[in-house]
Amino acid sequence: MTSDALIDALDRGPFQAFRVWTSGGQHYDVLNPHMAALMKSRLFIALPDSDRSVMVSYLHITALETLDNGHKKKAPRRRPPRGK
Repeated sequence: MTSDALIDALDRGPFQAFRVWTSGGQHYDVLNPHMAALMKSRLFIALPDSDRSVMVSYLHITALETLDNGHKKKAPRRRPPRGK
C-alpha cells in the first residue's frame, strides 16, 4: 500500500471512518482523522478509549475498508391512504 491511498482516506471531506487491514489478518479502525498519522514508512494509529497505539508498516497494509457512520437507515415514510 502506498501512502497516497492513506492520504486520500485521511483528507477526505467530510471524513469517513475506515478500517485498515493488515497482512496478518488484524484490523484497526480509524474513527476520526486525528487517530492516525502518516510517517515515512509506517502508519501510526491511536487505539480508541485507551493509551495504546500501533505502528503498521505500509508494506503490511493489505486493504482499506470504509465504515458506515453509525446512523441507522431510516425507513421510508408511509403516507396515509387518500380519502380517509
